Amino acid sequence: MNKFLFEDFDEVSAKQWKQQIQFDLKGADYNETLVWQSAEGINVKPFYHADDSNENFQPIPGQPNSWKIAQKIFIDEAQIANNIAIDAVNRGAEAIFFTAAKDFEPAAVFKNFPFEKVTVYFEMLFLSEAFCNKLINFFSEKKATVFYNLDIIGNLSRTGNWFHNLKTDHEILDRIYKENSAQNLLAVDVSLYQNAGATIVQQLAYALAHANEYLNLFSITSSAVQRSLLTFKIATGPNYFFEIAKIRALRKLYATLAKEYGANETCHIIASPSKRNKTLYDFNVNLLRSTTECMSAILGGANTIYNIPYDALYHKSNEFGERISRNQLLILKHESYFDAVSNPADGTYYIESLTDELAEKALLLFKEIEKGGGFLQQLKEGIIQKKIKKSAEKEQELFDSGQIKLLGTNYHPNKNDRMKDDLELYPFVKHNPIKTLIAPIVEKRIAEITEQQRLNQEL
Repeated sequence: MNKFLFEDFDEVSAKQWKQQIQFDLKGADYNETLVWQSAEGINVKPFYHADDSNENFQPIPGQPNSWKIAQKIFIDEAQIANNIAIDAVNRGAEAIFFTAAKDFEPAAVFKNFPFEKVTVYFEMLFLSEAFCNKLINFFSEKKATVFYNLDIIGNLSRTGNWFHNLKTDHEILDRIYKENSAQNLLAVDVSLYQNAGATIVQQLAYALAHANEYLNLFSITSSAVQRSLLTFKIATGPNYFFEIAKIRALRKLYATLAKEYGANETCHIIASPSKRNKTLYDFNVNLLRSTTECMSAILGGANTIYNIPYDALYHKSNEFGERISRNQLLILKHESYFDAVSNPADGTYYIESLTDELAEKALLLFKEIEKGGGFLQQLKEGIIQKKIKKSAEKEQELFDSGQIKLLGTNYHPNKNDRMKDDLELYPFVKHNPIKTLIAPIVEKRIAEITEQQRLNQEL
């Protein structure tokens, strides 16, 4: 079979392929007909060939050999969070991503928790030095694998304010880091930029500039920075191959940056589907959207993936929705064999080319940010917010004109679909009139205006 496949056919060059395509086009222009430009300014060709590459493709730094299935749980009451976590682990979760808005008793939340086989992630919506130290001491005794994901800059970007103030936040983070610098403490929340409408190039550049702020702060304070991992929390959108390339490009870019600081060149990536393209109407289509977005995260090389329930926009957290979202990942891993091969995208001409182009464009934008004073400075000046808003408006225009299609919303909508009586949660951007230091970066779905109009027209 191998001889038949690889020896009985002559090699075909890229030039020969293009000549045949031009012949089949019968006079139509090759570039106008078959080459399209992405929002990132990348010209996507109809085919990619080994002739297009001058060098052998380099392996992606820190690419994992396997990925973990996670479930996200909000800690309100300790006993309830514990019950949900233990049930999720028993049903196949390999990691738990806890969100907390206030401190809690670790012993109660983690009662009978299998630390030896389950990784723990945190997203804390507050900053408390005493509580962080309490958590670190607790998990150190348990010999648990934990990612604390402290991100004071991410909080500033999302809310427009520091947790306390600039000086206090930095002092708290500095003390926590100096005492526990071998722990996996720091994170960069890139998902905010994606869910707010940033292009992939912007997401990568902002992730790098955001990370650079932390490397500037901490890389010279302790040799432990060579051991600790920086975590990137990302969201994957619907552009399947571009999202695969995005994760790969992020690893390449971060390794290049970290090397300059003598830091650990490997980063840790936790991914989830985007919120931006999820819809209120015909909500079952969200299952398809989140499945392909999880696939991009897997093939791109995320370490851990948690899914968004199909009804998360309008339903409170519920057992059925969480189980379905977890089962999507279980099916991908154990029935679709998405764990059978590590790094499956390596060597694919199209994805390798996208990876390099995205990385190059993001690096140029990163350098512009640094010349402009760095990420924090440009946040304070509103430059980052304005660029994301401009990109989001372009995407919104494409949706409003029908060039971006969301099935069941602006494409083949079911006019008999009714949602007004099913809303347990407010599914749109909330406007809180509070004073902020900077304009916050706001997550917004592209279907919101259309959905609000439909809700107002329901009988």
